[in-house]
Amino acid sequence: MRVTHIITRLVLGGAQENTLATIRGLREIPGVEINLISGPTTGPEGSLENAALEIFGNQPSDFTIVPELVRPVHPLKDFLALQKLEKILRVQKPDLVHTHSGKAGILGRLAAKRAGVPVIIHHIHGPSFGVFQDAAANFVFTAAEKYAAKCTDHFFCSAAAMTKLYLAAGIGKPEMFTRIFSGFNLEPFLNATNDLALRQQLGLDASHFVIGKIGRLFKLKGHADLLNAFAKILPQIPHARLLFVGDGALRGEMETQVRALKLDGKVIFTGLVAPSEVARYVGIMDCLAHLSYREALSRALPQALAAGKPVIAYDFDGADEICLENETGFLIRTGDIETAAQKLLTFAGDAALREKFGRFGRVFVKENFSVEKMVVDQYSVYQQLAAQRGLRA
Repeated sequence: MRVTHIITRLVLGGAQENTLATIRGLREIPGVEINLISGPTTGPEGSLENAALEIFGNQPSDFTIVPELVRPVHPLKDFLALQKLEKILRVQKPDLVHTHSGKAGILGRLAAKRAGVPVIIHHIHGPSFGVFQDAAANFVFTAAEKYAAKCTDHFFCSAAAMTKLYLAAGIGKPEMFTRIFSGFNLEPFLNATNDLALRQQLGLDASHFVIGKIGRLFKLKGHADLLNAFAKILPQIPHARLLFVGDGALRGEMETQVRALKLDGKVIFTGLVAPSEVARYVGIMDCLAHLSYREALSRALPQALAAGKPVIAYDFDGADEICLENETGFLIRTGDIETAAQKLLTFAGDAALREKFGRFGRVFVKENFSVEKMVVDQYSVYQQLAAQRGLRA
C-alpha cells in the first residue's frame, strides 16, 4: 500500500508530532510505502523538518517540501500549491492520501481527488472554525471544509468533540468519523522524575510549587489567562512558580504581561524545547494547567498525566475526554480565571489529591495513548477503506 501524508508545516506541535509518529510506525509495516509532503516551516515555533529527514534516512526523496503551501490564505500561492500537489501525487500514485491541518487538508484533498487517488482521509487535529473566531471567518472556513468533504472518504479525529462539531456543521456523516487519540512515546513520561538539577538550572528549588504549561506562545493557547490566574494565587502561595515550556510569536507580549502583573522572577520561560526533552520538564512540575481556547485535544494533557501530574483545563473541544473531572483533574468553564485560580490553590494545598489524580491519569493514558495503538488503529481503517475500493492492503 502506497500512502502519502500531507501537512501544512512541521513546526513543534502536537499535530506535527502525531504525523511523524504515524509515519514512523507505518514504515515498519511490511508492504507499506510512505511519502510525506509539507509546506515550508518558518517562524519562532521551531521545526521538525530534520526529524522528518531522519525518519526517511536514505530515502530523502520521499519527503517533499512545497514552498507555496503556506498557512495564511494566499490566492496565488494556494493555486500554485494545488497544482504542484496534484502533479506530485500523479507521479507518486498513492493508494491513499492522509491530510493534516487546515490548509493542507483543503488543498491536499482537492489535489488527491484531481489526481485520482482511490482513498482520501483527512485528520482533524483541531477545528478550523468555531466560537474562537468571527462570523466571516467561520463562514469561509466552514464552506471550504464542506467543499473538501466531498472529496473525503473518511475523517480521523483526535477527539470525539471534533466529530460532533463537524456533524453539527453539516460536514460528513457519522460513519465517516473515527476517533483516534494522538499517541506519543510514553516511556520518557512514565519515567519522568523531579530532577532537582533541572530545577536549579531554571532557578527553582525543591520547595517551589511548579505550575506547568506546555505549548507554543500563540493566540488562543491561554497563556494570558494562566498568568492572570497565577497572579491571583501568588499572595497565598508565594512559593509558587509558573513554568512556560515552549516559544512563539507572543513571547514579547507575555513578558510584558509578566512585568505588568509584577510577576518578575516568578515566571520561567524555557524557550524552544525539543520534543525529546519535554518529559524532563514535565517531571519537575507539580501540576499542569492548560487554559487553551481551541484544540481538538492537547497532547500536553496526556503527557502530564503519563508522568503522574494532575491537570487543570478549560472545557474546550475534547479536553473533557482526558481531563476527567475529579478523576484526573479539574475541568473549568472556558474563560473562568477565578475558578482556575481556586483549583490551583486546591492542588497547591493537597499533595494527596495530586497523587491520586496523577495515579488514575497514568493508568488511563497507558491504556489509550501509546503510539503502537494509534498506528494500529489508523492502519486498520486504511485496510478497511482499501478493501472497499478493491485495493490490496
